[in-house]
Amino acid sequence: MPALAVVLGAFASFSGFLFGYDTGYIAGCKTMVPFLKVYGKFENGEWMLPTGTDSLLTSILSIGTCLGALLGSTVGDRIGRRWGIIFYIALFAVGVALQTACKSVAGFAVGRVFAGLGVGGTSCLVPIYQAECAPKHLRGLIVSAYQFFITLGLLVASCVVYATKDRPDDSSYRIPIGVQFVWGAIIIAGTIILPESPRWLILKDKDERGRKSIARLLGKPIESDEVQNQYAEIRANLDHERNSGSGSWADCLKMGESKTILRIATGMGVQALQQLSGINFIMYYGTQFFQNTGIADSFLISIAVNSVNSGMTIPGMIAADRLGRRTLMMYGAAGMAVGQFVVASIGVATSTTNIAAQRALVAFVCVYIAHFASTWGTLAWVITSETYPYEVRTKGMSLSTATQWLFNFAIGYVTPYLVNSGPGNAGLHTNVFWIWGGCCCVAFVFSYFCINETKGLSLEQVDLLIRKSTPRTSNAYRKVILQNDLHDDEMVRYATRDGRPVEKSHPDHFEQQSA
Repeated sequence: MPALAVVLGAFASFSGFLFGYDTGYIAGCKTMVPFLKVYGKFENGEWMLPTGTDSLLTSILSIGTCLGALLGSTVGDRIGRRWGIIFYIALFAVGVALQTACKSVAGFAVGRVFAGLGVGGTSCLVPIYQAECAPKHLRGLIVSAYQFFITLGLLVASCVVYATKDRPDDSSYRIPIGVQFVWGAIIIAGTIILPESPRWLILKDKDERGRKSIARLLGKPIESDEVQNQYAEIRANLDHERNSGSGSWADCLKMGESKTILRIATGMGVQALQQLSGINFIMYYGTQFFQNTGIADSFLISIAVNSVNSGMTIPGMIAADRLGRRTLMMYGAAGMAVGQFVVASIGVATSTTNIAAQRALVAFVCVYIAHFASTWGTLAWVITSETYPYEVRTKGMSLSTATQWLFNFAIGYVTPYLVNSGPGNAGLHTNVFWIWGGCCCVAFVFSYFCINETKGLSLEQVDLLIRKSTPRTSNAYRKVILQNDLHDDEMVRYATRDGRPVEKSHPDHFEQQSA
């Protein structure tokens, strides 16, 4: 394994830390008295955030992230994946400065939008950059490291908030916000030393720089067979796609041989269902939720939940390239649904002020988190980063990532109204888990019919597999590709019969077998 692949995985993935940290610190800060004195109001003998302000400050980040993700395509295609990431980190720093300095709801909200632009843009570009640079046998591990750093950011945020929550002044919430400058500086320093994506360079017809980038990533001389073969494969696949379309936004709506619209719809569905699983209810409102159910130290419980989230991401990273994508996504959806339904049942059957009920509730929230972290949390980024054709890759990733942030916003904004009691609120409390569990059942069906098995394939072979097979036949087809080391010009001669390649005269004669 080239050492540079490890460095690339670490520094590029660290952008996910911003995503996780920025998501995680807000839940704890909203319960701090100094924060409530600045942004809330005094009612019934205590400081509190009105439901509208709570929803705004929590969800407004996602407006920026959605816009940042949509613009990620333009930025990434024009200035490159690497410099695009650096540009978005600079926007993130502006948002952190505003959140740290402002003492009005409006100023804090604007800061959240700018921070969101940075987080959304990097969440679009980083998985693409990783997928385009990583060795094919390690792509799942390296891209899923992005999710690991998201969970690590959530965990560190909960620890920092716990350390500062009892400070009597504004530093209690300003320290957790301001420390984000350090994370941004680390990412910029690391990204500057990394090579540009060879596939982007070749896409821009900078072939010689593309070869040099491949050689650097593989740790091989530029004249070696490995470098020349990979360059030839990338160039051939790109030329094939250019014959099919220009790579415009309109091409995203085409079906044709490349099935572009179907591939983009699949990526958008993966990201939407990841959010509808209810993960951000726990991450945004977990501290308040545990507090409202009567648990004594909700801050410590949040740290425990985030520890499970971070720890269980590691098995998912390893399993991505060993067990594959499709099976893990189905298993994860089923496991999440069980955890959600049990939590909802506990809320219906017993009082959550009962100690045993509280322990069971926390335990099954952790069961849900464990399944999410090791499957949908990890693999959503892997699947979307490798699904789209070259010519519209950044556009497809922009659309799927923006979908995630759009649903993130909607869930973040609506959840207080669903969960809280009082006028204008639904007062669902733990019954909200019935909704999340139902969405996980939908995710199971979606995984079966829409997700391809792509482990062990290069991005060029993934493109070939999607064009020539269906999700249910993809695993058998993948084996044929790997057994024969097939590429685009060779694959038209083969079909799958009982897991063995059979020579054919034309691609329309393919006989496909269900995986």
